[in-house]
Amino acid sequence: MNTSRNLRIALLTHSVNPRGGVVHTLELANGLSALGHDVTVFVPAVAGETLFRQPACRVVYAPITRAQTDTVAMVEARIDAFRHALMAHDAASYDVLHAQDSISGNALAQMKAEGAIAGFVRTVHHLDRFDDPRLAAWQRRAYEDATKVFCVSAKWTREMSLTYGIEAITVPNGVDVLRFSRHADSRDVALKQRFGLRDGPVVLAVGGIEARKNTLALLDAFVQVREKWPRAQLLIAGGASLLDHAAYAQRLLQHAADSGLFVGHGESVVVTGPLDDELMPALFRCADVLSMVSLNEGFGLVVLEALASGTPVVASAIAPFTEYLDDATCYWADPQRIDSIAAALSDALSDALGAGDATSRIDFDHAVPALLARFSWAASAVRHVDAYRAYCASLAKRAPAFN
Repeated sequence: MNTSRNLRIALLTHSVNPRGGVVHTLELANGLSALGHDVTVFVPAVAGETLFRQPACRVVYAPITRAQTDTVAMVEARIDAFRHALMAHDAASYDVLHAQDSISGNALAQMKAEGAIAGFVRTVHHLDRFDDPRLAAWQRRAYEDATKVFCVSAKWTREMSLTYGIEAITVPNGVDVLRFSRHADSRDVALKQRFGLRDGPVVLAVGGIEARKNTLALLDAFVQVREKWPRAQLLIAGGASLLDHAAYAQRLLQHAADSGLFVGHGESVVVTGPLDDELMPALFRCADVLSMVSLNEGFGLVVLEALASGTPVVASAIAPFTEYLDDATCYWADPQRIDSIAAALSDALSDALGAGDATSRIDFDHAVPALLARFSWAASAVRHVDAYRAYCASLAKRAPAFN
């Protein structure tokens, strides 16, 4: 195989909504396209849906035609949509078929089992725990049947090896420092007015209300923060997920009420729901601190986006955050301890609302720019291409007929 020619690459992502894995897919598509590779993004969609952000490449929307009565039916319908779209677009003609999730991974696993494709690549961002045996089996098949597995953090590369017996390689995320910056614009004022953000400190959480995001513990920590800053607001943004988090969200809303916190426009707790993509840079700039106290993350892309926007970050003192953050780029919190989260938020707010960045523990002049320079989408794209070429070479040795 010619290892210098441009590659024909299919990137598969499970949703049109702004989730971390979808952002990764679209930014990777842009980076690979900029390198001259022929990239197509495949994504399942119901009639009328489009991606929240358009990549600089071809997009194939895989029509979802089956009824979706529950999560299992939804997953099965999207697997079928992927398979039909891939077969219609000659999947075997691609040098690389790259699944970013379990849904697309199952479509490719089935096609591999049928002999329609020689193999596929799967990126594991993180793995979930499913009570439903079919969902658990689908998640397992998507990495077990992959020809090669990538992970976005060393934590998950180790986890795949030690827990699941899968040898993976680490290919990290990136951040767009042109899109996310400290330069305010008209969107900042509009966003504050839209959600009723006051002059009191704003604690931001991105990703919606989920157990994995530790939102209930954050709420309890926020109650303690308000003892010092009674006008503080907790802004919970995003939350477009294919999984059902309604019960957990209801618990949080009830807990807020029990704690004397009102939820709504201009209230102590503001829940935005999914936001337009163009508002995300303003969202970070309108916050005084980002809370990323998750119990389980693949990488935590919003951490880099917040720092690029000049917003201090409180992060869980666990991997993967400990792999790329340090005392000069974040405030640490034990995600299992509410008092630790509250203390870290209070420290960050005290510094941010004191004498400015000069007194902040976070070094926005040197350490943060150095961190952001390490994680660019261009560098991630180059790393992916190296991994793709190694994958293609291994396929050529095992299955010459597919070259």
